[in-house]
Amino acid sequence: MTACAVTTAVETGPAPFTIAADGSYAARLAGDADARYPERWTLDGPEPYAVPLPLEQPEEADSEVLPLADGRVLIHRRVADRHAFALLYPTGPRTGELPLGSVPAGEGLHVSLLPPSPDGRSAYALAVAAGAETVVWRVAGGGPGGPERVARIPGRCTGGVWLDRTGRLLALDRAQGGRTKAIAVDLGRAGEISPLLQIAEASNDRLLLADPDSGLLLIRSDAPGEQRLGWGVLGSSRPVRFPDCLRAEGATAVPFAVQPGQALMPESCAVALRLPGTGGTGPGEALALWRPADRHVFRLGGPPGWLGGAGLWTHEGRLRLPYATPDVPCGIIGLTIPQAPPPPVRLASGPRPAATRPVPLQQAPLAASR
Repeated sequence: MTACAVTTAVETGPAPFTIAADGSYAARLAGDADARYPERWTLDGPEPYAVPLPLEQPEEADSEVLPLADGRVLIHRRVADRHAFALLYPTGPRTGELPLGSVPAGEGLHVSLLPPSPDGRSAYALAVAAGAETVVWRVAGGGPGGPERVARIPGRCTGGVWLDRTGRLLALDRAQGGRTKAIAVDLGRAGEISPLLQIAEASNDRLLLADPDSGLLLIRSDAPGEQRLGWGVLGSSRPVRFPDCLRAEGATAVPFAVQPGQALMPESCAVALRLPGTGGTGPGEALALWRPADRHVFRLGGPPGWLGGAGLWTHEGRLRLPYATPDVPCGIIGLTIPQAPPPPVRLASGPRPAATRPVPLQQAPLAASR
């Protein structure tokens, strides 16, 4: 099963529940207080099931976990003066651990895992230094010498969105010169940097989500005069659009999953958004479903026990949301996007406005809302 999922990892590092890029496995820190342990979920079978991966000592609350396509789970821990990485896997009744090396902590250095790589084998971490420099480390899937520096970027970078299916092109939001702009980093060419979003010279333009199949991009920008959610198409001449229906949900809405497999059909991709500020990830959590082709957003309540505001779309357009409750410790609920109501009929009055010349996305003007 191939799927695409972007969780709250987009802006704050991987969420408590992180899904592999191909939808096969997921991982989270289960337990609470002083009894936290990694847990792996298998998602590509007839029914989901969870396998606990505890070690002799419980994990700290700030440890991060990330699933690989082979079923192993990467864990990132802060250990004294370093950031250590290891792979965990079940071995009968016990948990096996393969150390992968570490990155020196350094004063003011913040290290966090990037979302799962599309290749399913590699894992990357983003290290942001106090001196306004960012380093991308390959912490799994590289050579035997431990973490490998694959890109060094001037400025403070956040986010992390994969732009292709090979795990080569990575988008980051770089703060530099008082503005934040999304850039593309080519990890196959020693971290070569190119502009990705430059909607207006003075605007802050962040990339929240991307679908490599269709090229659909979900963007947050203040180019319209306030923070708005918008969409564009990677590699096309279509301008960025900021639909009024998304404005009603607020700029803090977080797109976390997009329907894959819609090649050359970005407007038909179903998108799921988490609506924060509604009671955490419990029964009161809200989500919204939307397609760029529609002028309507379907607002729904999240399932009880929804984990991390995470989820994934299948090719067929079914949204799968993970949840855990006392009665169902490992569950998946499926949703489909309802049919949007037809747009209102408007009578023409006067000549139509002339079409504007299309320009590249990184230089696109603001398009009329739809």
